[in-house]
Amino acid sequence: MTAGKRTIAVITSSRADYSHLYWLLKDLAAHPEVNLKLIVLGSHLAPTFGITVKEIERDEIPIAARIECLLNSDTDIGMAKTIGVATLGLADTLGQMRPDLLLLIADRYEMLAPASVALALRIPVAHIEGGEISEGAIDDAVRNALTKMSHVHFTSTHLARQRVIDMREEPWRVHRAGAPSLDHLRRSRLLTKEELAQRHSLNLNRPTLLVAYHPVTILRETTQEADALFAALAATEGQILFCYPNSDAGSHQIIERTRNFLANHPNGHIFTNLDPITYWSLLRHVDTLIGNSSSGIMETASFALPTVNIGLRQQGRERASNVLDAAPDAADISEKIAEARSRAFRASLAGMENPYGDGHASERIIEVLTTVSLTQDLLIKRAISSCE
Repeated sequence: MTAGKRTIAVITSSRADYSHLYWLLKDLAAHPEVNLKLIVLGSHLAPTFGITVKEIERDEIPIAARIECLLNSDTDIGMAKTIGVATLGLADTLGQMRPDLLLLIADRYEMLAPASVALALRIPVAHIEGGEISEGAIDDAVRNALTKMSHVHFTSTHLARQRVIDMREEPWRVHRAGAPSLDHLRRSRLLTKEELAQRHSLNLNRPTLLVAYHPVTILRETTQEADALFAALAATEGQILFCYPNSDAGSHQIIERTRNFLANHPNGHIFTNLDPITYWSLLRHVDTLIGNSSSGIMETASFALPTVNIGLRQQGRERASNVLDAAPDAADISEKIAEARSRAFRASLAGMENPYGDGHASERIIEVLTTVSLTQDLLIKRAISSCE
């Protein structure tokens, strides 16, 4: 521990969680009482997914360690081995670093590695975005495991906070902060249509759909719901923009199918990597988001952006009125896209609020991280009975 400062290590493993952590990392790096140690691993270092560590470097956030662990496979065995490789690398890194706190976010499978290492090394863990539900992905089990392995919790919604407490976590440990990704809306300058056009050769004055679709990791065949998505998109008019999927089993198949789709539908584009500002700017200017990403649930509500959520992946997650759920069926997806694009549906969203927060999550999280007691009491979790 640096004299007078708390050493707080933060893990980022993908472009998605880095987008959520951006303002929190900026504030931690500038905080006079914090010694930030950012650990980068997973798809950040993978050429297949755009080597997104370069984005962190451009943002001038200091990186304390880089851990190569992502296997360049497209299987569940590769995912399982990635956890093991990450565990080995993190054991050395965290064993040498010995931070006062380790901060993790969300529910990616590779986050099991730092949580397990921290548990063995008696490093207190703080976790962001626990208490949520996504029944159609292994993320749901990962998220709950991280909750029970953590000592401080930051939830996005009031209901999520109650769920964490219902898991027998002591209420004083559980803080409703809001989703930190929403801080972009308040603190970042988003791009205009003209700026997006100049940077990415896009014409956003015509109808535009943004697709954010990932493998459904709870299914043995993780891409089986994708058939319905691509069939519905083939029958959809307008410009179609695709974001790269997560680095889960089946992601390579989805990337290949997307490229094949665009070969026959030139009125579209695929982004290997979108920085947070560009992504949020697209949410402001496109007509509809389609897919199964948590972003379609947590972030689009801030723009009252009509969203078609497909299939199992986000089943059970809290959602605002801008989200239309579609079965993994081409006809149902097409029907929901038509409804989402209607003037009546968009008009019905006027004045809606986002249940996931107000853009002040980072300051709430930092207040707790810099003041929570670092005594043995933080590590010893008291068992709460069902009658308390």
